[in-house]
Amino acid sequence: MRFLFCLLLPLALLGCGESTEKKSAGDTNGDSNKALVIGFSQVGSESSWRTSFSESVKAEAARRGIDLKFSDAQQKQENQIKAIRNFVAQGVDAIIVAPVVETGWKPVLTEAKRAGIPVVIVDRNMALDDDSLFLTRIASDFVEEGRKAANWLMEATNGTCNIVELQGTVGATAAIDRMKGFKEVIAEHENARIIRTQTAEFTRSKGKEVMEAFIKAEQGGKNICAVWAHNDEMAIGAALAIKEAGLDPGDDILIVSVDAVTDIFKAMADGDTNATVELSPHMGGPAFDAIEAHLQGKTDIPKLITINGDVFTQATAAEEYAKRKK
Repeated sequence: MRFLFCLLLPLALLGCGESTEKKSAGDTNGDSNKALVIGFSQVGSESSWRTSFSESVKAEAARRGIDLKFSDAQQKQENQIKAIRNFVAQGVDAIIVAPVVETGWKPVLTEAKRAGIPVVIVDRNMALDDDSLFLTRIASDFVEEGRKAANWLMEATNGTCNIVELQGTVGATAAIDRMKGFKEVIAEHENARIIRTQTAEFTRSKGKEVMEAFIKAEQGGKNICAVWAHNDEMAIGAALAIKEAGLDPGDDILIVSVDAVTDIFKAMADGDTNATVELSPHMGGPAFDAIEAHLQGKTDIPKLITINGDVFTQATAAEEYAKRKK
């Protein structure tokens, strides 16, 4: 009997050891009928586009039967780092992050990597010197968005324009790259220049506040040809400031921006703004596709998956607004 016990004990221990091992990438939770658990750390809700982005990801997760753990960082990186660590502690299958700023991510992503949890970056980028810390990034080409906005404005003004710029959050990829693309284009036009630039933090209220200061500094707005806003919310705020100064936004001062949210189509239809470059909020599908492919053992997932949009103007604004407000 003692001999039999000694023989069976190693087998029992071996079985216990196997049951506590981390699941392989192709196992997907170890149970094909069990929902994937994915953590999503969102920047916050500083704009209607950001809200649409969050709602789109949640809806896509529900459609696929994914258990989505959502965390709103309220525009604070420390909240995102805390959320990612909580996701790691929970042992989620994957993490999606829309980062507030580019820098300061390496330590927490290293923790996720050590735990065997893939990370997908969406929208804004992270400045990382090790691309093994993330699976892929789903994003628009922000530089190209800046170029598109500038190309529209240069065509509309024949390359002669004094421009004021409402920047997004300092250190955010969208702000950095949109600024870069815009400047690339206007550099080719000797009579086009940015005369004032300041962050308005991607919000409508700050857009209005900063634009008020620009108008006061530039002869009551008479020296301003156009507003280049890094998102639609700031553009709408700028339009309000221009109206309150007794000028006609969209006519006396042109306004071009990025996002293509519903409210900007109403503003364009009313003649208050002029053009917007579309930034699609539907990044959940590609992010989940990449995660599912990775968990099934695929290794050829590209490090960048881009989503690009169109340029919309007043010409089709009323029609687009009717479609989008439903």
